[in-house]
Amino acid sequence: MDTRNRLTIALVLATPGTGWGGMEKHTAELAKALADQGHSVHALAHPTYSERFGKPVYFHPLPFQLGRRNLWLRYRLRQTLRAFHPDILHAQGNKAASLISAIRHGARATVGTIHGTKSSHRGYDKLDGVISVSREITNSITHVNTRLIYNGVRPPESAHGPNQLAPEFSIPDERPLLIAAGRLEPVKQFDRLIRAWVQADCDGKLVILGNGSQRSQLMALIGELDAAERVLLPGHEPHILPWLQAATACIISSSREGFPYIMVEALMAGCPVLSTPVSGVGDFLPKACIAGSDSVEDIATLIDSNLAEPDSLATSQSESFRQARQQLSLEAMVAKTVTLYRDMLND
Repeated sequence: MDTRNRLTIALVLATPGTGWGGMEKHTAELAKALADQGHSVHALAHPTYSERFGKPVYFHPLPFQLGRRNLWLRYRLRQTLRAFHPDILHAQGNKAASLISAIRHGARATVGTIHGTKSSHRGYDKLDGVISVSREITNSITHVNTRLIYNGVRPPESAHGPNQLAPEFSIPDERPLLIAAGRLEPVKQFDRLIRAWVQADCDGKLVILGNGSQRSQLMALIGELDAAERVLLPGHEPHILPWLQAATACIISSSREGFPYIMVEALMAGCPVLSTPVSGVGDFLPKACIAGSDSVEDIATLIDSNLAEPDSLATSQSESFRQARQQLSLEAMVAKTVTLYRDMLND
């Protein structure tokens, strides 16, 4: 890259280091892709994420377990940014946006990405530009300089490293195979999914991949419903691509999402997706593949009506697969993000 076109970019990920979800994954993949293009990329995040941001990304550990109003955290953030004077200061999420808005940072332009549906996005008001990851989020905010940029991933055939490795857990032979993936936390509503699967009374297996605070409660629920042969919770699966390629469908049971990464990964792998009516899914899934609500009854109806004829389900989402390849690649996400950066600097 011509040095005249090279940007110095700071990505601020202000989560406390206790989990690795969609926003963290997004930030790490964006950082690497920008660095691979020749930009000087600095990731500011909790120390536990240091191994997630490899070279050529510069990693700066900061105590983001502290609150957004903590003066020591603000001081450390300000001093770190002053050491390399970024052209672009990019906040990932509400906490990072609030921190950037509250300090004298010296960046030429500020951008924030809204990853989730919140009651307020005031932390972004003082930033120069805002990225929203779904149409619903775009419609809910009033910032004058907002861009819709969907989350993107590498296509399976060009994926590197972990995506090409064998899965850590054995994939069941029974079909239909319905998989869900995510942290075992209340927002994912895996308890409702388990109840809905039992209510739907489908053959095959439901496999929920992930770890989290609700693991013991979910295991107890499986025992209570006498569903141990039909519902599996093997744990966190770092190599999810083989599961998506083998599954009859992937299901999202969340009460809320910004733009589900698992939907992007599934559609790119050619795996049909079923979902509760969370943000982002309406742009890519047929109406028949979205539940009327996030109730147990509606999730059970969704499963029943779509898994009865798996071949028809895959055919109904052929356009979804095509759209995903066109709009949900990492390359498309990064190109649109860099265009926004340069527009901010030109303005």
